[in-house]
Amino acid sequence: MNWASVNFDWNHTRAFLVTAEEGTLSAAAKALGMTQPTLSRQVAALEAEVGIRLFERVGQRLVLTGSGMELLEHARSMGNAALQFSLAATGQSQQIEGSVIVSAGELDAAFRLPKIIAKLRREEPGIDIEVIVTNEPSDLKRREADIAIRSFRPTQNDLIAKKLGEEVIWLYGTQEYLAQLPVFSDFSELTEIQIIGFDRSTSVSDVLSQQGWQLSKQNFQLMTSFQLLQLGLCKEGLGVIFFPEQMGDQEPSLVRAFEHMGPVMQLPVWLVCHQELRTNLRVRRVFDFIADELSLVL
Repeated sequence: MNWASVNFDWNHTRAFLVTAEEGTLSAAAKALGMTQPTLSRQVAALEAEVGIRLFERVGQRLVLTGSGMELLEHARSMGNAALQFSLAATGQSQQIEGSVIVSAGELDAAFRLPKIIAKLRREEPGIDIEVIVTNEPSDLKRREADIAIRSFRPTQNDLIAKKLGEEVIWLYGTQEYLAQLPVFSDFSELTEIQIIGFDRSTSVSDVLSQQGWQLSKQNFQLMTSFQLLQLGLCKEGLGVIFFPEQMGDQEPSLVRAFEHMGPVMQLPVWLVCHQELRTNLRVRRVFDFIADELSLVL
């Protein structure tokens, strides 16, 4: 390889890549943890190094030029290679001190992780824990997190997954709300019930329809993807919610709805980690610790 022909700086290329993906200098600077003037200088430096203009400003956004579009895929390949290098290097670290990023859904983060993390901190005070709270799957291959708690098994071959158990899901409501519903012989007669949904998709109604419910838009007049708000609305007697048994049974103001009909579904709980990071001592320690603790409550 003619190394003398490589006349650009990787940091400048990274600045270009993140700016292209984020669309604005301010968003890219925030993603990289640097100031906007510093980022702007790095992008300008790359343009000088390669001798072409990469962006045009359109309003508040930056739009790639034709030449910028051609270089973007190469920059992405470099970015992916850098991530793999970082994963491999991190995987070789045998230091117990350092940071570990855990991705968890809202309910796990609010109800389960505080006690688990408190116990982990007592046993491993040298490990810094960052928790990303999201119901969307974090991309472990792009290092958005080191470990993730998920309700589905990953399909990527380079991810390690351990099934921790099954989560039983019931409909919950207040005793007062459920008492006002009419006596019914099957779910098709519950035409007035309010179910606090996640969004405007039919995923919730599809699950219930398979069990004999006959629902319409009128049964979903409250929607939010934020599950702690769902819980608060349910406690106010505004409808029923999907909630895990182990958490819902601990809420004194809620009871299982239609308990004689059984739970509405069961969801698997998986703990996932990139295989490179599985050889990292502190990541392995946190992975095994969370796996053991979560297994006890599922």
